[in-house]
Amino acid sequence: MTRRTAAALAATLVATGVTPLLLTAPASAAVAKHYDDFNGDGHRDVAYGGQNAVGVSGGTVTVVYGTATGLDTAHPRSLHQDTPGIPGSGEEDDQFGASLASADLNKDGYADLVVGNPTEHVGSKQYRGSVTVVWGSKTGLSGGTDVTPKAGAQSHFGRDVATGDFTGDGSPDLAVVGGSETWLYRGGFTKSGTTGTVSKIDKAGAGWYSYGLAAGKVDGDAKTDLVVLGEQFVDGQPVERAWYLKGASGGLTSGPSKTVTATTAAIGDFDKNGYGDIAFGRPDSHDGKGSLLVWRGTSAGPSGSAMYNQASSGVSGSPEADDNFAYALSAGDVDGDGYSDLAVGVPHEDVSGQEDQGGVHLFRGGPGGLTGERTSWIPQTVTGPAEEYASFGHTVRLRDVTKDGKADVGVGAAGTSVILRGASGTGAFVLPEFGGAFAD
Repeated sequence: MTRRTAAALAATLVATGVTPLLLTAPASAAVAKHYDDFNGDGHRDVAYGGQNAVGVSGGTVTVVYGTATGLDTAHPRSLHQDTPGIPGSGEEDDQFGASLASADLNKDGYADLVVGNPTEHVGSKQYRGSVTVVWGSKTGLSGGTDVTPKAGAQSHFGRDVATGDFTGDGSPDLAVVGGSETWLYRGGFTKSGTTGTVSKIDKAGAGWYSYGLAAGKVDGDAKTDLVVLGEQFVDGQPVERAWYLKGASGGLTSGPSKTVTATTAAIGDFDKNGYGDIAFGRPDSHDGKGSLLVWRGTSAGPSGSAMYNQASSGVSGSPEADDNFAYALSAGDVDGDGYSDLAVGVPHEDVSGQEDQGGVHLFRGGPGGLTGERTSWIPQTVTGPAEEYASFGHTVRLRDVTKDGKADVGVGAAGTSVILRGASGTGAFVLPEFGGAFAD
């Protein structure tokens, strides 16, 4: 998810770790079980923005593959536009990997990685942007194909990307922000560059401007729904809003909108009622203290909301200007109880006099949904000595990479970035060359 207004964060990271790489038999010719299993071995892999190698410019993506014993952090793979088989060439002001998502777009049993580069120059068109699908295979990600932008999308194409089966036909689809609209590319996809039909998602005549996406299941049916973050002109003034679109066999259909100044969103069923709730990060609200707004899911779509911040009962710490509470969000079930939980990054939290040390609040789902009384604090010191300007929590990700049925907690920082094993946080995989954000 693109962060549009919160203060920029440097992310220069170091890493170690040892685990042998295991490869199993080839995946079957069906949609990959996990949308982030790039080599089809049954284990989830992790992709994130990485540090540029020597002689490389324009953005790098780092991939760490999963194995039977966890992540193989000793053998990360770097992908950039100077990698053989990847279209284009790295340029100084490119942002290859500024947005990331994944799914098995060509349905060959291997998940593929979608990489946005919103400042890519193409011919004489500056900042036209590009979106590249890097294809999964038995040996992992290799080779890529550019997604062709429609005429109205040729400005910062790839500002954000999201995947899901929005039409419910069994083929993953792709949503892309380009120009001032969102574009829906229906599956299937091929390595030659063909896709299903493409349609523009826009509030016609309403002065709508899209800048962010979140995909998930909100209304309880089998189709993926989409939330678009954007601005809408109301009485001649720009108002930041979130727009819910329901998955449908003919494409996404318009649902309710909500006025909310949010820079990121995540979807999870926090009360286990069968409907996904939409969490909005509002890190710039209240003089940068930040807050979290949850739009509750129902069978008819989102309705009703609740707000949380560091003044909420049970939440550790206290709200201070420029903490940027809820700068990053990710939903997943960390304790295996069937309720989605929510990781909330606070990268500019000052801790014991350490400026911008940061940390992560873990909100546990349960009856009634999220509550501050079921939160725990993950400090930067889980990675070592306390550090100023570590910005721990500038990106977060809850995914089960250890295959134990519980989501592990990924946390990006300007120091050491890690994936902590499950809710206990015991043991960690240190992520090499971390330099951006996790793939959605």
